[in-house]
Amino acid sequence: MLLERINNPKDLKKLKKEELEILAIEIRKALLNRMTNYSKKGHVGSNMGVVELTIALHYVFNSPIDKILFDVSHQCYTHKILTGRKDGFIYEEKFKTIGGYTDQDESEHDFFKVGHSSTSISLAAGMARARDLKGENENIIALIGDGALGGGLAFEGLNSVAEQGTNLIIIVNDNNQSIAENHGGLYKNLKELRENNGQAKNNYFKSLGLDYKYLDEGHDIKKLIELFESVKDIDHPIVLHIKTIKGKGLPYAEKDVENWHVFGNFNPETGKPKSISPIPENYAAITHDYLVEKMKKDKMVFFITAGTPSTAGFGQLQREELKSFNLQRQYIDVGIAEECATTFSSGIAKNGGKPVFCVMSTFLQRTYDQILHDLAINKNPAVLLVFAGSLKGMDAITHLGYFDIPMISNIPNVVYLAPTTKEEYLAMLDWGIEQNDNPVVIKVPSWTVRHSEKEPDKDYSNLNTFKIEENGGEVAIVALGEFFYLGKEVEELLKEKSGIKATLINPRFITGLDDKMLEDLKENHKLVVTLESGQKEGGFGQKISAFYSTSEMKVLNVGAKKEFTNEVPYDEFFIDNRLTKEQIVEDILKFL
Repeated sequence: MLLERINNPKDLKKLKKEELEILAIEIRKALLNRMTNYSKKGHVGSNMGVVELTIALHYVFNSPIDKILFDVSHQCYTHKILTGRKDGFIYEEKFKTIGGYTDQDESEHDFFKVGHSSTSISLAAGMARARDLKGENENIIALIGDGALGGGLAFEGLNSVAEQGTNLIIIVNDNNQSIAENHGGLYKNLKELRENNGQAKNNYFKSLGLDYKYLDEGHDIKKLIELFESVKDIDHPIVLHIKTIKGKGLPYAEKDVENWHVFGNFNPETGKPKSISPIPENYAAITHDYLVEKMKKDKMVFFITAGTPSTAGFGQLQREELKSFNLQRQYIDVGIAEECATTFSSGIAKNGGKPVFCVMSTFLQRTYDQILHDLAINKNPAVLLVFAGSLKGMDAITHLGYFDIPMISNIPNVVYLAPTTKEEYLAMLDWGIEQNDNPVVIKVPSWTVRHSEKEPDKDYSNLNTFKIEENGGEVAIVALGEFFYLGKEVEELLKEKSGIKATLINPRFITGLDDKMLEDLKENHKLVVTLESGQKEGGFGQKISAFYSTSEMKVLNVGAKKEFTNEVPYDEFFIDNRLTKEQIVEDILKFL
């Protein structure tokens, strides 16, 4: 095998050009080996689509002296294979030695930990400016997909690069697909350029003052090498617009590109999962079903997504179904542009609409200014649904979902709600859509869907009112959102271990405190325990600690430490943060 001889990019350069096509076949087999045998999902389509492109890049350029930056790094697997990490794709026992994104701690050929969209051009522009001031002359190369190109940061990077005037090579990997389909005027121009072999009169990149070349055969290694050799050591910024096929080499992935954006542990021949489990009731489907019915009844209700509609259950079939209900105008995908989606929602709300923006916690981080400035200051009643905001969500360092509580709960005018059950979630969502006083954010539970034993409240306009679910004494457990049932387990174990019957409280509101209830707890409680599925520093529990700071009440905050973690197993993570019911009860008894 040729791949056995490749341990770094220098080895690649020893191959004949004719051998590179054989290497591409072997790399695709290695990619499939990892993605079909590893329990963690991998980015299938994007990685299969850039095999030849990445081989040609490393054949021509001199990494790590020449610096290759991957946007989002959904497409970095071939790069990892060629830069000394092939064992993580060949040997099952080595799968865990590499992550799914670029990581400078893994290799000198990686320069950033990245996992969010539209960053590579601005990062490359910064590296190029530093290079110029140091008087060096290496090539700086930014690889960005067409989907990521629609993000505002990508435009800002292009705009800056155009003025910079020195070597910077921007490769636009155009497979005519984001996670879902592309949306926005930019993509009409990319289509026009593809259809005219890059010769269309209208050219987005040239309009910014950038040099431009187009290659239609993005899987022809020889033509890719010729293109890259023609711009190596160039003395000005240039865009190389290259057409590729997402999922190249896998017929089922080429045909069904959205569902094959990310997948794992599947049969390589059929594309079917190796094991099929019944799909449990989940909040994505619950949200979709509720919103479709709501949109049918009220034409001013809008569903908004920033390129990830499946997060809220709007997959390909569900989006197609909207046409039969004549709801397609109430469905809005702004592309991978969370900042736009947030401010767009504020505009809809200001003009009488009822927007519901569904976003994952890790991507919500990109919208802090828009939430604070465009929503909160103006008190426009948009609804934001935060998915995967959990200690049991995605676990890659770039996709952690436990920073949203400190981020959102400290912004004035925002009402941040934490439901515990399906029924409570739908009641909060309905109230949030129909009220007109504040932006409402809802932390959608990520664990098993629970059901209410009794009818939940329908009106949450009496802000910051907690709810006592079980009365007790000595210890009060304030268990937020999806951690309510952890609180229930702690309450039961505490009674078993010590005989103490604790008070169990569902706070419901993250953005404020129920001062009266907290004051009343002083009468017959010695300890208040707060549980939250998020970072405890700056979070919900520390607000309660501050409330009791001048009293004799003791407070135990339970949550995640302030740190970045990377693919730590959940059991290990919970033990390390003392989040198991046994550890929490142990800590309670120590306090008492």
